[in-house]
Amino acid sequence: MAAWGPASAAPLLRGSYGLPVLHCIHRMFASQTEGELKVTQILKEKFPRATAIKVTDISGGCGAMYEIKIESEEFKEKRTVQQHQMVNQLKPDHKNAQDTF
Repeated sequence: MAAWGPASAAPLLRGSYGLPVLHCIHRMFASQTEGELKVTQILKEKFPRATAIKVTDISGGCGAMYEIKIESEEFKEKRTVQQHQMVNQLKPDHKNAQDTF
């Protein structure tokens, strides 16, 4: 099996027109976005006993939708819907994507 390297990955890193998909590569190796950091900070304040908090912007970077994973004793013996309610109550009432969380 050949070793993985930039040359072997080149065919995989091209868009439908054969152009490099550099923005995807940048996001793959970039640190958290400003929105992800903001949401993470809010969650850390709300769930101080959490052992793990992972926030990922799944809306292409605009901050409209996040995937959130939290490991905390606070969720123990709570149904999934109750866990979701605990997190969703942190969201602001307004719908402006820039002001989410």
